[in-house]
Amino acid sequence: MIEITGLRKTYRSRGREVRAVDGVDLTVGEGDVFGVLGQSGAGKSTLLRCVNMLERPDEGRITVGGVDLTSLNRKRLRLARHGIGMIHQHFALLSSRTVAGNIAFALEVTGEPRAARKARVSELIDLVGLSGREDAYPSQLSGGQKQRVGIARALAARPKVLLSDEATSALDPETTDSILRLLLDLNQRLGLTILLITHEMGVVKKICHSAAVMRDGKFVESGPVADLLHHQGSELAHGLFPLAARSSEPGATLIDVTASGEDADAPLTGLARRFDFRILEGSVETLAATRAGRWRLALTGDAAPQIEFLRSHGAQVEVVA
Repeated sequence: MIEITGLRKTYRSRGREVRAVDGVDLTVGEGDVFGVLGQSGAGKSTLLRCVNMLERPDEGRITVGGVDLTSLNRKRLRLARHGIGMIHQHFALLSSRTVAGNIAFALEVTGEPRAARKARVSELIDLVGLSGREDAYPSQLSGGQKQRVGIARALAARPKVLLSDEATSALDPETTDSILRLLLDLNQRLGLTILLITHEMGVVKKICHSAAVMRDGKFVESGPVADLLHHQGSELAHGLFPLAARSSEPGATLIDVTASGEDADAPLTGLARRFDFRILEGSVETLAATRAGRWRLALTGDAAPQIEFLRSHGAQVEVVA
């Protein structure tokens, strides 16, 4: 659905060039929820703005739904953008318009007839859970309600792709969870492809099927979350399942074990039937795309056969000490 190759974008700041996006390749499959994770200044927002060509890249190709956006003239690009919705961190609502009016605005831009606009607005208000708030103004809404209006507006033209620019970073944890549940529900009900940027590991954990870690304009790792969990030294795995540092455990070998799938804890269960070890910390959690677990174990006796057993049963093992 989204295919990016060799993307580069450079800005000039205070007399020097800053490479905001540096040779990024990205593939987001149809119906996927893909998260780009990184700290401020990593290049996430520039990448997202390039996807809908609000920023024109210096190099590279961006294809959405089979259409090469980088090759389009201004008129054709404007039409192509109707198939790409976008939600913003700070909502970007029109303060002089009601909930219904803000959603209708997106349809006015596309030239939707008045009767069709009214029907579509009603449908969207129900879809995002704002029934009864049609006539409220943004100043009368909570942060979560404002973001629901933003989501409804982004979906007005029935896009197949939704871009999310830190959509939950201005919200409290409970409201964040409700918005993430809504996005995941929309993904599943509408077959919506979602590309989101975030600095919050919890967002990736809760709704992303695939993810990339971005730093200094580059992806340092990228792929399905379940696969990245099994990569040796994966930043994503360490971020999703942080384990406290332990320098030593007398008489034992310390290892970190990562496993995923419906039977994520099966390798440990099997190990417990054959060997003696202690679980120092860890957990099993349900991610958006899979069930996964990560543990720190203290192995007693000969560690080699225990490590081999875990690896033979699909677990990723890192020796800590």
